Amino acid sequence: MYDVIVVGAGPAGCTAAKALAEKGYKVLLVEKFKMPRYKSCSGVLIKKSMELVKKYFGEAVPESAMCTPTDNRGMIFTNDAGKEYRFEQEGLNVWRSHFDGWLAGKAKESGTEVMDGVAALSCTEKDGFVEVCLHGQKNYTEGAKYVIDCEGVVGALKRQFAKQYARQFAGKITREVPGYITTYQTFNEGSIDLDPHYFYAYLQPELSEYDAWFNVKDGLLVLGVSVKDMDKIRYYYGRFIAYMEEKHHLRISRQTKEEKWLMPHIRPGCRVDYGVGRILFAGEVAGFLNPMGEGISAGVESGYCAAGAVAGHFDNPETVREAYRQSTENLKSYMQRQWSLVGGMAGTFREME
Repeated sequence: MYDVIVVGAGPAGCTAAKALAEKGYKVLLVEKFKMPRYKSCSGVLIKKSMELVKKYFGEAVPESAMCTPTDNRGMIFTNDAGKEYRFEQEGLNVWRSHFDGWLAGKAKESGTEVMDGVAALSCTEKDGFVEVCLHGQKNYTEGAKYVIDCEGVVGALKRQFAKQYARQFAGKITREVPGYITTYQTFNEGSIDLDPHYFYAYLQPELSEYDAWFNVKDGLLVLGVSVKDMDKIRYYYGRFIAYMEEKHHLRISRQTKEEKWLMPHIRPGCRVDYGVGRILFAGEVAGFLNPMGEGISAGVESGYCAAGAVAGHFDNPETVREAYRQSTENLKSYMQRQWSLVGGMAGTFREME
């Protein structure tokens, strides 16, 4: 019997596991992919992320996790009217596989038992503990007093709870089932007339159904679009490439990789699902996500808050969820302000203002 099983070895899960292990709890961190696992992401650490990592992990992000240009100098938004908004800020450019691998290593150093290549299939709250069904080379179960789900929107536990919500809705117990945005991005060799030290976001509705973006990682040009309808990915990606060719003289000589991912569709009010009973949600699976897919700072902070709530109320499970909610009030307020700011810049996100 573990004290806590943490699902997902991203920023939220690694932070939660490390914080609990440091307090002497028996913690299992499971990750369905083999480490170092990769996630489709901008890989840009904003200043807040850098500060939180140093605060909770005791040191700055190592050079081994970075890619070139290592320093990110901010974000440049282009709204639906073509107007640019520049936000200058210190940041870092990292590969998520190396960054998340380093975080998991720090959690292990603190006493966390880490299992990669092990997927959480389902979890069920029993009398005084949670039973988690896992799959590695075979199916088996583990028990824990608490589960902190940090697997992101594509995990099995999220789908399990989404189905439960749908059944509750059918029974006239209303609870919003979260929607998703599909992201598609490519890595390319080529050239462009843009400063590689910035992350560029384009909010024009003719280029995507949500946003489009550009940045540079180890000399590769990263171009992406996000859509609500997966069937429209190629259409919007083609329009975005044509736009970048015309406006910024983009020239692609060879595409080296393409990838798709899902992220939560954040709606007005920035609804957060903190969990149920002895099962807490942190990071994107809870709904913590800042504009332009910046989920690293929110993941680290919410993971730490979830761990603090469990540690502070371990013997009183009925109070854990509320303690977690209260400890993330500032985080949620920050997220709402960020979305409101973007809503004020572009009609594409006007509902968030």
